Amino acid sequence: MPSRLFALLLCLLLPLSVAAQAPPPVEGVDYVRIEGGQRWQSEPGTIEVVEIFAYTCGVCDQFHPMLAAWKRSAGKDVRLHYVPAVYDPRDAYARGYFALEALDRVAQVHPRLFDAIHREGSLPGRGASVGEVATFLAGEGLDPARVRAAMTSPATDEKMNAAHEFAVRSGLQGTPTLIINGRYRVLGRTLQDRLRIADALVATERAVSP
Repeated sequence: MPSRLFALLLCLLLPLSVAAQAPPPVEGVDYVRIEGGQRWQSEPGTIEVVEIFAYTCGVCDQFHPMLAAWKRSAGKDVRLHYVPAVYDPRDAYARGYFALEALDRVAQVHPRLFDAIHREGSLPGRGASVGEVATFLAGEGLDPARVRAAMTSPATDEKMNAAHEFAVRSGLQGTPTLIINGRYRVLGRTLQDRLRIADALVATERAVSP
């Protein structure tokens, strides 16, 4: 076999061999089983991956593009949801996220909030007001009145409460945190390690799904 062809085949096979050698995740080390865990949303026939995040979290900012890239190859049955960590019901950033959901603009504007805080400095790193977040979102092409209405609506109040309960139920200890099907809270030493563990847990759930 010509050496160049052999080298090409070796390169193609190497990722498979590395994946095969990756140890399975260990409970208590790589993930925590959530007793009585419940999904964020009921979507039969899917595997739910939730990222509990905070816009002001620098590690969440680093993780966002990694997680977005991971989702593109995770499989059509995987549903990725972002859930803000709600420590304070007045949190304008969490309310801003739920406003984006209500206005169907998450895909376009969610990454821009990270940029505004961590690179541009056009939003404060903490303590932003509803007015500041609404003004920023208006600058991204959203209607100011609709943004304010969505941020302060009873529906957003309910989602804020639900997000807080989900985080408590999941045993949240910090952000970003991945929750798989409401059953597992991913640990991991590095961000890449968390994605590796998520892959394995998604595969586990896929194997047992009807």
